[in-house]
Amino acid sequence: MGGKIKAMDKKIALIRGDGIGPEIVAQAKKVLDGVAGLYNHKFSYDDVDMGGIAIDKWQDPLPEEMLKKCLESDSVLLGAVGGNKWNSMPGDKRPERGLLRLRAGMGVYSNNRPAKIWPQLASASPLRPSIVEKGIDFIIVRELIGGIYFGAHRTEEEYGQKKATDILSYTESEIERIGRIGFETARKRRKKLCSVEKSNVLDSSRLWKAVMHRLAPEYPDVELSDMLVDNCAMQIVKDPSQFDVIVTENMFGDILSDEASMITGSIGMIPSSSLGSTSCGLYEPIHGSAPDIAGMDIANPIGTILSAAMMLRFSFDMPAEADCIERAVSDVLDMGCRTADIMPADPDEAAKCRKVGCSQMGELILENLRKD
Repeated sequence: MGGKIKAMDKKIALIRGDGIGPEIVAQAKKVLDGVAGLYNHKFSYDDVDMGGIAIDKWQDPLPEEMLKKCLESDSVLLGAVGGNKWNSMPGDKRPERGLLRLRAGMGVYSNNRPAKIWPQLASASPLRPSIVEKGIDFIIVRELIGGIYFGAHRTEEEYGQKKATDILSYTESEIERIGRIGFETARKRRKKLCSVEKSNVLDSSRLWKAVMHRLAPEYPDVELSDMLVDNCAMQIVKDPSQFDVIVTENMFGDILSDEASMITGSIGMIPSSSLGSTSCGLYEPIHGSAPDIAGMDIANPIGTILSAAMMLRFSFDMPAEADCIERAVSDVLDMGCRTADIMPADPDEAAKCRKVGCSQMGELILENLRKD
């Protein structure tokens, strides 16, 4: 079906990062190279130091020349950054500061995190089967370069004790641009958008709610609802099937998307995309660097591999190639292959599965790549 796919040449910045980052990125690169061969594309790679590794080499979590490499690429694929080794660093020198600077430098203001349960892993969800059976398939659209994470931060002495202050602020234009992403995403799905805030307490949330309702008439085909963030946190575990698209501010989105990932069975399965006004996006799994298992070849690379699939779909306009990767992941799960984090807890179910390591999971997905 469809016409001949045009061969393309794309440059990808690879941020392997810290902890398990190098292991999982290696598997995603392996799969990308397999897709390139299958569809006659050419992917070239530029390694970028960011996070703890950059601190160790350059005393900076994201040197300017490394940010420049990202900005000159067609897209960026990130593993993970951070670890206990750097926890004592000053706030502006910690690995995570490099990630915040990268997002700001790339201008990626919309982080899209799907929460979808793979049918092969339904038993891994901590929710009751009666809840899971109703379906889990929604997206959290999180504003990424504003709010409290990017506001002013200060710690000062006041009346003989330390006082810390973090500023949460949003402008109408910042809310409007992420709101439009939410509406447009819902328009492509089931046309339901839930705007999440804390308008009973926060001025920033009251402005958020007002802007969202001002936009709503432009999208008459999308049903807009409002929900307070604490209620949303409860509803995600009570009845996730009610959600299609959730749009929210930076910190709320950070917390809710991690909660949503766990109801799907494993945080290791969840990809994400961060997009802005250009096609050059930032793609990464939502889990951390897991330094406690680094180098043990037991990490789950699927979240990173699926992030690469999102990159093909959203930045490179390669939907067939993205489908190819997602089919391969599904086929490998059908075979009963599982990394440690997604092995069934029930002994009878576990007996039907085969535990594999990080590199073997990457090889299996590579071997199962096929055109539709």
